[in-house]
Amino acid sequence: MDVINAQNLVKRFGQFTAVDSISFQVKRGELFGLLGPNGAGKTTAISMIYGFSPLTSGEMKVFGLNIETDWREIRSRLGVCQQNNTLDPDLTVEQNLRIYTHYFDMDKNRARQRVEEMLTFFALHNKRRAQVSELSGGLARRLQLARTLMAEPELLVLDEPTTGLDPQSRHQVWERLIALKKQGLTLLLTTHYMDEAAYLCNRLMIMDHGKIITEGHPRDLIIQHAAENVVEIEGPDQELRKFVRQSDMKYDELEERIIIYTKNQEKLNKQFREKFCMDACLYRAGNLEDVFLRLTGRELRE
Repeated sequence: MDVINAQNLVKRFGQFTAVDSISFQVKRGELFGLLGPNGAGKTTAISMIYGFSPLTSGEMKVFGLNIETDWREIRSRLGVCQQNNTLDPDLTVEQNLRIYTHYFDMDKNRARQRVEEMLTFFALHNKRRAQVSELSGGLARRLQLARTLMAEPELLVLDEPTTGLDPQSRHQVWERLIALKKQGLTLLLTTHYMDEAAYLCNRLMIMDHGKIITEGHPRDLIIQHAAENVVEIEGPDQELRKFVRQSDMKYDELEERIIIYTKNQEKLNKQFREKFCMDACLYRAGNLEDVFLRLTGRELRE
């Protein structure tokens, strides 16, 4: 059974369509990513999954249950970690975890055991009596994840969980998410970090203007929409621009650069290194950011 099965989801706010007839499935035990520019409809889509935002039309089933009629049971079986810090600043780390057990009417012994498990899993033991205001951004995010997991959810929804964290803290969160995936937990992730999506996700979909524009495994999407090998050439002259336009390779022509995508690294070396790459050329592997920018554009958005 799919943990999430969405069919033709639509969400309108007045005359504005935020989610425009999208369909997708999330399988049990996978980490599924949802990417897109600001305003693409990602947060609106996931808010429908846990019943916060009612569907305008379409059908959403979570754990095989209809979100419109069975939302109470669905909510009791999932955890949501929002982008904003929702921790109680007046409580300690341990108290933030312990008070959460009361919301789910957890047995006292089990609650005590679960607090210790989460403090250990997220390496928060040394901070158990610290106030939330004393925590760094990375520690606060780990505590927020720990609190979300207190009731042992079957599905964890993560809305940009590492936004604003330093690289060390981001990688610590990544390792915890991978460990949870290995334990069999199903995770749904939204993020603006392409390296995060490529590193964590089994599958992902990219949205823009409320629609799904592609879906698949990160590596498959790189091969399909960009290439395994890329060369970036700064300050291209007219000869190079003409050569690229007449070739059968994928490319992006920018004001100050040309980005060329090809499967064959030897072809890149032969055609560009000697003839066009005397100075400023960068050879690299294709990545998910190439895919994202090729599909959603490079212009700034409000």
